[in-house]
Amino acid sequence: MIHQLIFAYPRPGMSEREFHRYWVEEHAVRYAAKIPQIRQYCVDTRVELSYDEPEPLWSGVAEIWLANEEEQLASLQTPEFLEGARLDEPRWAAFWRTLVLDTDAHIVLPGDRETPGVKLFVLVKREEGMPLTEFRQYSRDAHAPLMSKVPGLRRYYQNHTRDGAYGIGEATLDCAYQLWFDDANALRNAMRSTEYQRAMADLATFTEPRYVHTLAVRENWIIGPNQA
Repeated sequence: MIHQLIFAYPRPGMSEREFHRYWVEEHAVRYAAKIPQIRQYCVDTRVELSYDEPEPLWSGVAEIWLANEEEQLASLQTPEFLEGARLDEPRWAAFWRTLVLDTDAHIVLPGDRETPGVKLFVLVKREEGMPLTEFRQYSRDAHAPLMSKVPGLRRYYQNHTRDGAYGIGEATLDCAYQLWFDDANALRNAMRSTEYQRAMADLATFTEPRYVHTLAVRENWIIGPNQA
């Protein structure tokens, strides 16, 4: 199963609130959800954790599940995509700031998919010169146990960029960690904890700090999670 992550930002002149509304209520329902190959589909809208946060690189994430590469390619050739979703995107998204990652999900802590809440994306690029296989192994075997100790953590996935992204060069990012919490307050408390600070300090030992990005979001399910 391909777990595709599409990070997006509002087009110029559109507020983040209107961006979220249009994405969830218009684009997702009227266009993207009609692409027949999409098995599950979720739109994650940014949650503000403090008033002094810097301007985010992205304001939301589309999560799309596709069975395999063949169905992914077929989805891009459908009229629902070409004449629908693709044509609609410039109406609400700054396409030049869009980032797409095709990933394989490694489930560290399964948790309960039915419980709504807030989750944190932590996006990373491995340390320069580190082999990809070594990065993945350390991430799963050494880093994951540290992050799993963060108080209030309900679910934890490591979404590793698929091998195909490295066919002709380097992928933009190597992994998107997803950390679920009960609500925004639980996430804020977790980020202040010693366990979280220790895990993030460990992250700096095998990734490039300048490419570490965090984004707190709330899930809005369009297809799923139990409709696939």
